[in-house]
Amino acid sequence: MGLPMVKNLITAGYSVHGIDINPASLNVLSGMGGKAFTNAKEACVGADLLLILVVNASQAKQVLFESGAIDVLPMGGIVCLMSTCPPAEVEEIAKQVQAKGRRLVDAPLSGGVVGATNGSLTVMAASDQKTFDDVQDVFKVIGERIFHVGHQPGQGAMCKAVNQLLCGLHIAVAAEAFSLAKKSGLDLAMLLEIMSGSAASSWMLKDRGPRMLESDPIVTSAVDIFVKDLGIVMQAGRDAKAALPLAAAAYQLFLASSGRGEGRLDDSQVIRSYDLLNGLGK
Repeated sequence: MGLPMVKNLITAGYSVHGIDINPASLNVLSGMGGKAFTNAKEACVGADLLLILVVNASQAKQVLFESGAIDVLPMGGIVCLMSTCPPAEVEEIAKQVQAKGRRLVDAPLSGGVVGATNGSLTVMAASDQKTFDDVQDVFKVIGERIFHVGHQPGQGAMCKAVNQLLCGLHIAVAAEAFSLAKKSGLDLAMLLEIMSGSAASSWMLKDRGPRMLESDPIVTSAVDIFVKDLGIVMQAGRDAKAALPLAAAAYQLFLASSGRGEGRLDDSQVIRSYDLLNGLGK
């Protein structure tokens, strides 16, 4: 998601420095007119806003504190943590950022690569009002649906956790329905057409359903992403002392897919876990 976001920011006239562990991505960044770096601290020299899009909270801490990036941002500079992270860990990161005299916006995203490319992402931001106002111009470049979900870091992360709970469950329940239909001998393509136009429909059914009918679809979001994200959902539930039995079941099915070595497959292929349970697997 980072590269298309960078392209939109550069097109809007922003000067962008970037870091990535993938040299190919850095080459693309340079070709767009951005400045590529291999060290986060060096990349942040002269910047007043740091956008972090990494896999997890551990990587975010590495960028901010282990590399020293936080120390070269100006006092009062802003860190936008846009990765999907556990709310409790976002709260802790925010405390460390604030102790350094900088500000943090807890701003996870929804919309994937398509949304990043089109500049139509949903931004779920939590921060004090002034900091939220100060990043509006950047948010309007990368997103269309921008929400101030709270004033405390961690509230954005919780909003994203709820979003991912629903997304993961919608994918899993669509897979369960198709596996039942498959075992019953129904025409899955016809079933998808029927369900997509009925009250049973969902965005995930329309998007993932067609790929569930393919044996090896193009990967738009991997199984392991939902292993991570539903793991965050479960952690958020534990911290809030909220029972999440359906999320737990979906998490186990994605985990089973990953455990079979299918973690890099498209997340629609969680249907393989259901098919194995139902005697339909390879």
